[in-house]
Amino acid sequence: MALILHPDYQLYEKQDTVFCSSMQVAEEFSKRHDIVLRDIRALDCSEGFYKLNFEEIRRTVDLGQGRARKDPLYLMTRDGFMFLVMGYRGKKAAAIKEAIIKRFNDMEQFIKNYVLVRDDFLPFTQAIMDAHDEPKSYHYSNECDMINRLVLGCTAKQFRERHGLESVSSIRPYLTKNQAKAIRKLQCEDIRLLYKEVSYQERKRYLEAYYADRIAGELHG
Repeated sequence: MALILHPDYQLYEKQDTVFCSSMQVAEEFSKRHDIVLRDIRALDCSEGFYKLNFEEIRRTVDLGQGRARKDPLYLMTRDGFMFLVMGYRGKKAAAIKEAIIKRFNDMEQFIKNYVLVRDDFLPFTQAIMDAHDEPKSYHYSNECDMINRLVLGCTAKQFRERHGLESVSSIRPYLTKNQAKAIRKLQCEDIRLLYKEVSYQERKRYLEAYYADRIAGELHG
């Protein structure tokens, strides 16, 4: 699974795990990146903890004139981040630690909601399939975009275009926590309506009212 930088939290996500990078630590704490790399490599933690919470990758640095080089970069979990920065002292460092920990917590909660939306998507597509004698691709896209328009104000295609995403990529990792939660609620309601054989226009009217009455305030409040 690709490494994704979430635009709201400025943290990375891969396989439902949240990471920050050594470059982010260097920038936040006003340290040279090579010093942060040295600090990570000099940690006195166990080998098991290190392997679990730190991952070395390579980032491409553009040198201009068509030249580039691969520089080391570490990804670290929240536990890895805390182990690394626990020795960074001062009020400014303390405030930065609090802010980044909050971002970890918020993004971990977002991922929980995202996983629920993802896990609910299979029964959602099954309900759409069961609702049509000969389901077509547009049945799925229409149903999904009915919900996307309510929550996001646009279709999945328009969302990808706005965020520079590839046409085949999922939009779900790029949703906010509240957007993911709202889509999950509407999917669950739509599944119920699909199995009750409610018509598309009736489902649309019901979901619009449900969204306005029970979700919109929470999403935009």
